[in-house]
Amino acid sequence: MKRFLTLVLLLAASMTAFAQEEAQEVKKEKAKTGINFGPLPAIGYSSDLGWHYGALTDIYWYGDGSKYPEYIWKVNVEASWYSKGNSVYHSFFDSKYLIPGLRVSAAISYFGNKTTNFYGFNGASALYVPELDKITVDGKTNDYIPEGQGFYLMKRNIFRVATCFQGKFGESNWGWAGGLTYWWLTTGHAENKSLAAQFANGGPDLSLYDLYVKHGIIPEQEKNGGHHLELKAGVVFDTRDHENNPSRGTNLEVYFFGSPDILNGDRGGYRNDYLKLAVHFKQFFTLVPERLVFGGHLAYQGLIAGNAPYYMLQSIQAINMKQINTEGLGSTCTLRGTIANRLQGNGYAWANFELRWSFVKFRWINQNWTLATNPFFDMGMIVQPYRPEQMKNLLTDLTPVNTFTTKDKDNNITGTTALLAKDFYTEQAEGLHMSAGIGLHVIMNQNFNINFEFGKAFFDGKKAAWANNDGSGIGINVGLNYIF
Repeated sequence: MKRFLTLVLLLAASMTAFAQEEAQEVKKEKAKTGINFGPLPAIGYSSDLGWHYGALTDIYWYGDGSKYPEYIWKVNVEASWYSKGNSVYHSFFDSKYLIPGLRVSAAISYFGNKTTNFYGFNGASALYVPELDKITVDGKTNDYIPEGQGFYLMKRNIFRVATCFQGKFGESNWGWAGGLTYWWLTTGHAENKSLAAQFANGGPDLSLYDLYVKHGIIPEQEKNGGHHLELKAGVVFDTRDHENNPSRGTNLEVYFFGSPDILNGDRGGYRNDYLKLAVHFKQFFTLVPERLVFGGHLAYQGLIAGNAPYYMLQSIQAINMKQINTEGLGSTCTLRGTIANRLQGNGYAWANFELRWSFVKFRWINQNWTLATNPFFDMGMIVQPYRPEQMKNLLTDLTPVNTFTTKDKDNNITGTTALLAKDFYTEQAEGLHMSAGIGLHVIMNQNFNINFEFGKAFFDGKKAAWANNDGSGIGINVGLNYIF
């Protein structure tokens, strides 16, 4: 579990201190002043990414404490690596007060992904077969290991430089936001090929990405990635009492973002100009003062005009960056408990609902601490399909993809399944995908928030059941901050 060891140590230390200090609840937090560090080793395991190691830190400057719990400025830095061949190098800066009347945010990031997940387009119409998300080694079924090569894997490296500026309209709760982001993505067939015969029958080194390229669903001009200069502009309404850990208030963000295709050179008239609209509505209600808060998030992101490249579909744009890389639909940032980026299309609609119960508050090592839990329910679907006509090209492809056996809990063979390329376009209409779960949060000074969340997908877009079209088992994610 990603950063699980760190979380356990923090919890143990916190609860020990809590007992030693006779469980004295902090009724009113003491304002923080000066600089505050939140260093963490990144040690653990993620069900999407594998074993994880590295380091990260949040650095806050509170000045004289007059703005607390808001900070004067914040810096976040992370350098970490994953056993499935992925790496993260990230730095982020945010301040509302460094320049009077102007909030400035900036980030520079590199995400190296030798084996990122790719499950196809348009949700229910893209077949997900859990057996193809595994490899067989010496008769034992395991999650992918770094040397593995799988059907639902591809390569994707991202270099990103992002800026955002925000200001107010007078003394009102309304404001404006604008920004500029440079993206450089390189994509292709997954790089790790030493286990090309990864399935029980020694199947070919063939991926869903390869099938999509073969049939023009991913055009030749896009298959290796590209460069984009993305512009963003919109309005913000905000009455929340605190941005990172609100107990009441409303937050509405409406903005346009897009990119003119000016950095990819001459591609024979082929272009990837696009314009999208994003709407985020968040509402918080205090149910029990200082203890229980209901939070809801309704969101839409969709294409207005143009031809968005396939490798930009998973990017979920935000005004204020709460996660290092916000992607979906699926997993950490949108539909918790589903497999990462399971749903990709031109347009998404989704919702997150949760109860945030702060069950312990105390002071320790001169810091204000809160332990909280958050049972949640998420749902979403694709509302604008991506290249549906090209998806139909799969229907004529009789290329064998894999033959595998299924077994019961006693390891007895229950059947044999043969899959052809055409099977990976189901022609199913999209439906609502849902998941539910619970999380645990360790919060320092209302800003530094270590979260440990796990959830389960229980609707596959076709029928109500604890099905596995969106991933079986419990999805585990450990990271920073509430997702909204």
